[in-house]
Amino acid sequence: MRTALAAILLAGCAGGEPERKVLRVFAASSLTEAFQELAGAFEAAYPEIDVVPIFAGSQVLRLQIEQGARADVFASADQRHLDALVRAGLVTGGRVFAGNELVVIVPRDNPAAIATFADLPRARHLVIGTEHVPAGQYARVALRRAATQRHADFEAAVLESVASEESNVRLARAKVELGVADAAIVYRTDAVPGRVRVVPLPDGVNVRADYLMGALTAAANPEGAELWIDFAASPAGQDIMKRRGFLAARGQNPPAR
Repeated sequence: MRTALAAILLAGCAGGEPERKVLRVFAASSLTEAFQELAGAFEAAYPEIDVVPIFAGSQVLRLQIEQGARADVFASADQRHLDALVRAGLVTGGRVFAGNELVVIVPRDNPAAIATFADLPRARHLVIGTEHVPAGQYARVALRRAATQRHADFEAAVLESVASEESNVRLARAKVELGVADAAIVYRTDAVPGRVRVVPLPDGVNVRADYLMGALTAAANPEGAELWIDFAASPAGQDIMKRRGFLAARGQNPPAR
């Protein structure tokens, strides 16, 4: 009797829906909300695939992949991290699928009275990304540009007020939202309306960040990886990215160095 019942149960399982294939997407933390929405739209278009996004700083994800972490797709906020994996033979390709730019955010009560980028030296507690984080690298480039356009000591004056350097922009934003920092330099897409005030960077100072994606050479789901990358670049995928505040991909994809 037990043998017959087991056979019936196995037959019922065999006739059910096929097992969904997992797609592991390693993505920069600044892509969190956009990729969560993108995953929902992708799964609706490809119900046989279950997207599992993993978010962290691009440099952290690169290190995890180098150490053997299982992933199918890598989406980076800095081309250098993707290029390093391409040179190591761990990732193939590198398609630009979105862009971003920097802003300064301050608490809603703005205790340091920072109204323009030129006021940034007023901050007593400034938060930026570490020099290994794409957003931190871009912030330093913007400060160097401002120093050449304004006065030589502008960069030094701003850096003197840095109270902490964070491993991703979400941590930097949180300190401003909690009121423990006077300002932070983050991506435009991380400035949540109503929770912080936004101070734009002037033209010629701001830095555009290009986001790139590539498939892992050892991907367990290579077909799903290519479908995901194509979907992000499709009109439906681009509409999601733009609605989340990202800039459209520009020009041709830069070659891997």
